[in-house]
Amino acid sequence: MHVHGAPTGKTQRVLQFSLLATLAYVILTFVAGLRAHSLALISEAGHNVSDALALLLSFVAVYFQSRPPTDAKTFGYQRAGVLAGFVNALSLIVISVFIAIEAVHRLSEPVHVQPRVMMIVAAAGVLMNGVIAALLWRVSSDVNIRSTFIHMLGDTLSTAAVIVGGAAILWTGHAWIDPVLSLAIAALILWSSISIVRETLNILLEGTPRNLSLPDIRASLQLIEGVEDVHDLHVWSLGSQTHALATHVTIADIPLSESSRILEEIKTTLHDRFHIVHTTIQFENVDCEVAHGCVMSVEDLHLHAHHHGHSH
Repeated sequence: MHVHGAPTGKTQRVLQFSLLATLAYVILTFVAGLRAHSLALISEAGHNVSDALALLLSFVAVYFQSRPPTDAKTFGYQRAGVLAGFVNALSLIVISVFIAIEAVHRLSEPVHVQPRVMMIVAAAGVLMNGVIAALLWRVSSDVNIRSTFIHMLGDTLSTAAVIVGGAAILWTGHAWIDPVLSLAIAALILWSSISIVRETLNILLEGTPRNLSLPDIRASLQLIEGVEDVHDLHVWSLGSQTHALATHVTIADIPLSESSRILEEIKTTLHDRFHIVHTTIQFENVDCEVAHGCVMSVEDLHLHAHHHGHSH
C-alpha cells in the first residue's frame, strides 16, 4: 500500500482501531437492546452504525488520498469516499425514520424495559467513544478526521443521555422515557445524515465548495497587478478535501516572462487564501466572446468590444 509518510500510517492505525471498536459496540448494543427491550439502545446501535460509516469513510479517504493518480484515473480515487458517504447517509436516513416510527408506536403501547442493562451498555459506550474521540483529537490535523472527531464527541453525549434515561426509568418506572430518548437519537442521526447528503451531493454535482465564494475569488484575482479581467471561472471539489479551479484571465499583450509573474501571483493567491492547489489558468489578451469558450476574439466575430477599451 502506498502511504505518504508516517502521519498517514498513524492516522490509519487510529481509524482501524476505532472502526473495529465501534463495530464491536454496535453488535453489543443491538443484542443488549433486543434483550433489554430498549429501543433507545437499539437506536444507539443505529447511531453507532453512522459512526462506523464515518470512520470507514475517513479510513477510505486517507487510504485513497495516498494512492497516486493513474492514466485512467487522473485525479486518483478521491471521489470514492464521497460516493460511499452519499450512499451511507441515505441508508441512515431510512434507519432514523424506522426508529422514529417504532418509537411513536411504543409511546402508544409501552414496552417494559430493563434499565440496568441500558445503563451498563451505555456506560461502556461512553468509555469507548471517549477513548476514540481522544485518539482522533491527537491526529485531527486533517479536516476529514476532524469531522469524524466531532461525530464521535456527539455520540459520547448521546450515549451519556441513554445512561441518564436508564437511571430515570429505574427511579420513576416510566417506560415512555425510552421511546422519547429514541426519538431524540433518531433526530440526531437524521440531522447529521442530511448534512452529509447535502455535502456529498454538492461534490458529486461539481458544485462550488460550500466554504468558497466565486465573487471573493474573482475579486482577489482582479486585484493582482496586470490582471484585467477574470471570466469563465469554475471551482469544484475533487474529493472532500481537494478543490480545483479553471478560469480565463485577460491580460495585456505582454512578453511571456512578464505573464509568468502574473501566473505565479495568481497561483500563490489561490493557494494561500483559498487553499486551491489544482488550477488551470488560460491567459488571453483580447476581449472574448465567452459563449464560444474564448475560441475567437470579439473582433473576429465582428461584434462590439466589451466594456474594456483596447489598449493598443
